[in-house]
Amino acid sequence: MKKVMFLCTANSCRSQMAEGFAREYGEALIRVYSAGLFAAGVHRRAAAVMKEAGIDITKQKSKEIDPSLLMKMDIVVTLCGHAQEHCPSIPAGIKRLHLPIKDPVGTVGTEEEIMNDFRRAREEIKEAVLNLLRDISESKI
Repeated sequence: MKKVMFLCTANSCRSQMAEGFAREYGEALIRVYSAGLFAAGVHRRAAAVMKEAGIDITKQKSKEIDPSLLMKMDIVVTLCGHAQEHCPSIPAGIKRLHLPIKDPVGTVGTEEEIMNDFRRAREEIKEAVLNLLRDISESKI
């Protein structure tokens, strides 16, 4: 079973959604973790749009990167350029993937426009996680 960590800046939105999808769809295939360059709590809108998709992430915790845990991963997935640039160094044996997803947290507009951007991010993350799980199951990674 591969160990996979999803990273973004605050571990509040994108990496939390990725963790939720990976737990839901990859339970028998991977052990999943998420973290951020700092912890900011699970964003309420991320939890809301995940609930719409039938996945509860409200029990997940926002965490800072634990360097010793990071070194035990098989795959590290960064979901934003900031995390990609500032992620601690990892050994060559750990696969590093970058799947950039535009952050919906900074979206401005009506509540409906903001929620639609969170839904867009959710769907992009779901697709990325499903593709990652497929590649792991087919031993491409």
